[in-house]
Amino acid sequence: MKIYIDTSVIGGYFDEEFQEWSQKLFEEFRNGKKTAIISDVTLGELEDAPSNVRELLSTIPTQFKEIVTLDNEAKELSYHYIKEKIVTAKSLVDTRHIAIATVNRADILVSWNFKHIVNYKLIRLYNSVNLKYGYPVLEIRTPRETIEPK
Repeated sequence: MKIYIDTSVIGGYFDEEFQEWSQKLFEEFRNGKKTAIISDVTLGELEDAPSNVRELLSTIPTQFKEIVTLDNEAKELSYHYIKEKIVTAKSLVDTRHIAIATVNRADILVSWNFKHIVNYKLIRLYNSVNLKYGYPVLEIRTPRETIEPK
């Protein structure tokens, strides 16, 4: 299973409120149960993060992570989310995460961003745009919802 992770999941690894589930997800990446999809947008957001947050991705073996980029196709899809007034241009980075995950056919996008990403109403709207432009529905969940039961 290919899971796109945004920056909130990486930071959540060290956040008391989210760490249990972020840490379990990272363990599944390390064990090869899932593949982490990481974008250049996420890597850019991590540049100013504390070193422990920046270095966390290096704990995932190379064969269990995939680095993807914000290409023109994803930029265009991101623009459609804003043009369709799902969110405003202030949320451009959030729409880019969703577009990159969609274009790269992630099985799931995981995030702790409840305002602009993991939001039932917005998920439906993002997916309506995806379908309108010929893309599949994207599952958007929290790490807690993606962990395999023991």
